Amino acid sequence: MNPSARNILVTSALPYANGPIHIGHLVEYIQTDIWVRFQKMRGHRCIYVCADDAHGTPIMLRARQDGIEPEELIARVAREHQADFAEFNVDFENYHSTHSEENRFYSNTIYERNRDKGHISNRVITQAYDPVENIFLPDRFIKGECPKCGAKDQYGDNCEVCGASYSPSELINPVSAVSGVTPEQRESEHFFFRLGDFDAMLKDWTRGGHLQEEVSNKLDEWFRAGLQEWDISRDAPYFGFEIPDQPGKYFYVWLDAPIGYMASFRNLCDRVEGLEFDEFWSRDSDAELYHFIGKDIIYFHALFWPAMLHGADYRTPTAIFAHGFLTVDGQKMSKSRGTFIKARTYLDHLDPEYLRYYFAAKLGSGVEDIDLNLEDFAARINSDLVGKVVNIASRCAGFIRKRFDGKLSEQISEPGLFEEFVNSGESIAGRYERREFSHAVREIMALADRANQYIDEKKPWVIAKQEDSDLELQAVCSMGINLFRVLIGYLRPILPATAAKSEAFLKVAPLTWETLATPLTDHEIAKFKPLMTRIEAAQIQAMVDASKEDLSAAEATGKPAGPLVDDPISDLVEYPDFARVDLRVARVIKADQVEGADKLLQLTLDLGGETRNVFAGIKSAYKPEDLEGRLTVMVANLAPRKMRFGVSEGMILAAGPGGKDIFMLSPDSGAKPGMRVK
Repeated sequence: MNPSARNILVTSALPYANGPIHIGHLVEYIQTDIWVRFQKMRGHRCIYVCADDAHGTPIMLRARQDGIEPEELIARVAREHQADFAEFNVDFENYHSTHSEENRFYSNTIYERNRDKGHISNRVITQAYDPVENIFLPDRFIKGECPKCGAKDQYGDNCEVCGASYSPSELINPVSAVSGVTPEQRESEHFFFRLGDFDAMLKDWTRGGHLQEEVSNKLDEWFRAGLQEWDISRDAPYFGFEIPDQPGKYFYVWLDAPIGYMASFRNLCDRVEGLEFDEFWSRDSDAELYHFIGKDIIYFHALFWPAMLHGADYRTPTAIFAHGFLTVDGQKMSKSRGTFIKARTYLDHLDPEYLRYYFAAKLGSGVEDIDLNLEDFAARINSDLVGKVVNIASRCAGFIRKRFDGKLSEQISEPGLFEEFVNSGESIAGRYERREFSHAVREIMALADRANQYIDEKKPWVIAKQEDSDLELQAVCSMGINLFRVLIGYLRPILPATAAKSEAFLKVAPLTWETLATPLTDHEIAKFKPLMTRIEAAQIQAMVDASKEDLSAAEATGKPAGPLVDDPISDLVEYPDFARVDLRVARVIKADQVEGADKLLQLTLDLGGETRNVFAGIKSAYKPEDLEGRLTVMVANLAPRKMRFGVSEGMILAAGPGGKDIFMLSPDSGAKPGMRVK
């Protein structure tokens, strides 16, 4: 390892152990794995750990429903999760479980250290109780009519029709989602983490370069509202860890879930000689610690987690990287449309490398949602990977094998072109480092175009027919193979399996960023075998049909096809069009002309930590540069609409007779992004 190598520990959020992995989950794990593989290619020590999140009421109830013990359920799901991750080439150094002795130890330690410093309080609260099942009910296990709009069958914490938030006690005609009876209100002593004790520390930390700017801006809203105490206890029966010296009281699942990062790493340290836990987790550690998470769990990771760690005298994360959600064909993943696709269903029909590449081609460093357009997905794989990158090797390898016994030229014929490819490496590396994967892909594909242009200009198939052309033919094809090698090296973090097959074809050791700068000369390559095949429309249709069958099978057995509780990525709600209009204040953070459109401007809107792309017919009234920073009101709960120019994720409102007289809110109107307009 080189002297300047960094020590990096990386985690992804822990998947919940009561349902399968689906393609929405995979956005995060593929994003993380690409970044980790890149760091390793650069010569850094980069360790990637994860675990199943295995505690909580949903798992207890799911196990009861299946007629098994929770331990049996989480063991079965863990095997399924790890098999899916392995086939998508997500390479964890260690995959553990929060239901482990390591996690019990660190949960107790963090709790006791914070308790002894006065950061834990207790008081009696009133909660909904199911008298049939004899359990206190989480908010999501209570259903009733929304107190704001009257919509039926809504959960106990928010309405999915009008978007209102409320407490379970406000629900009209509430019932237990477990037994169907009316819940009772009962008192119980609970324990609370005093988050407000860390107000100053958290304000410094959240503005200290550890978060994306839009995340820091979102957290400011919680600081302005005042940091509230966090309920960290649950009553028996509960599947989890009992709180020390508090019989019948258990740690809330969200307390021990992030501690699972520490537990998984501890488990690895106990098995790997020379790997020290304190080197990465002590308060004076100079190692780097990164968490990749979804934007829906920012609150837990960017406030509670660093506060708990700080209170227990552990280090805080170097950075937390949040990402957006996945839509399919411009809409939320849907079981009825067959676009709620489980990882296993995808694997039954398509190569996992395709999805890794497509996600990389869409992912940036922000928290914007990304869309899997199934038609574009097939077109991009067929064009970029099969038609451009793999095609370079296939066009050149046959000549080298047949005419020159697999031997490349003793020197490259176009050193300037090769140098151009090598010199692009630092720019591409910078894109990977900053998680700007879509930009990295664009730069790599531009090089692929250049390589194909070179081959088209040289026409080795023509040279091969000419007399006394062996030296020229070998030189041209050797050059093509060398350009292919650089390209596949740059793509290696994204396409590890394809890279491994390419390395076998090239007869080289696993590629590193450093070795790409030296060309292969006077070197023997193996017989070329197809590295990738085209996606056919029938394969995608079969996958969609199979996903619909997954739903039908679940309905036939009465068992859920996925998680029992809501997951903002996976538990997909179909909003009736215009059933309730959700008006929000939004700030224009970017405005652009739309090529080929007479009336439209493309706006990037900030809804208070969430960004949306909207096309608006206001070009007659505003120049793009005059809009940035201005406020507007948008309809936030419209389904995304695919337009000729892209996907529009909402609609803005403006007043005026039209033409040049179209008016939006001024920046100093007092409104805040994300604020509801009633």
